[in-house]
Amino acid sequence: MPAAAELIAATKKYGATEALKGVTLTIELGEVVAMLGPNGAGKTTSISLLLGLRKPTSGKALLFGLQPDHLDARSRVGVMLQESGIPSMLKVREIVDLFRSYYPKPMARDRAIAMAGLEEKTNAQVKELSGGQKQRLYFALAVCGDPDVLFLDEPTVGMDVEGRRSFIERIAEFAQMGRTVVLTTHYLEEADQLAKRVVVIDRGLVIADASPQEIKSKVAGKRVRFKASALTEKDLEGLPITTSTVTDHSVQLLTNQPEAVLKELFRRGVEISELEVSGADLEDAFISLTTHTPTA
Repeated sequence: MPAAAELIAATKKYGATEALKGVTLTIELGEVVAMLGPNGAGKTTSISLLLGLRKPTSGKALLFGLQPDHLDARSRVGVMLQESGIPSMLKVREIVDLFRSYYPKPMARDRAIAMAGLEEKTNAQVKELSGGQKQRLYFALAVCGDPDVLFLDEPTVGMDVEGRRSFIERIAEFAQMGRTVVLTTHYLEEADQLAKRVVVIDRGLVIADASPQEIKSKVAGKRVRFKASALTEKDLEGLPITTSTVTDHSVQLLTNQPEAVLKELFRRGVEISELEVSGADLEDAFISLTTHTPTA
């Protein structure tokens, strides 16, 4: 059985800029994959090649073993991009029905609307929806064809915290149906919650491809947070610290030796409050993997 999506030694050039540099990536049916990377790293370019929106300069992009623009492949894919243009005068149920008509075996309209949490807006016009509700509508349009593979490019941009939390639950519900989900996101906690596999792209190359747990394990150490009224970066010199951030009175450190760091800070007379020590998270791992090179 062919993979859900593949890049095979794929390159993409825009003039003198090489956005992808021979990327090979296989996404199997049923996987939930998060693609992470700094701005300009090649995430959106990779998605564009897989969707047939752009063609590789060299190498291949395949969906279900077919060219991405093949009708049989497109009929099995749902897409939610960062920018979507839809008629503002249509009602939610009308636009969902319109998009359903593009697919051979679409999902029931009411189910697609319910999956997006828009039941109360079924008869509302698109122009009446809030920004977060429009994001939900785009999700309904992405799933209304009952796709085998769902591509989500920054799906929760513009949502408030509660809206994002609810929306992540909707995406997880779709994934639990055994469907393939490929998403890009700048909210790394979303990737940690949803994805079973994380692919990190930096400057057009895949630099990590593993489970979130394996990615996090690449960063040995603990995250130390505390408040200190007079601490500066200079006060941290000579301490066994991997990274440090001092903002106003808030301090965040990554270290393999939290006990030694705290002991020395106390010895130096630093007054600490609201101390928190925890394991490194996906954000720490991402920063560690990508800050060795400039953002592309």
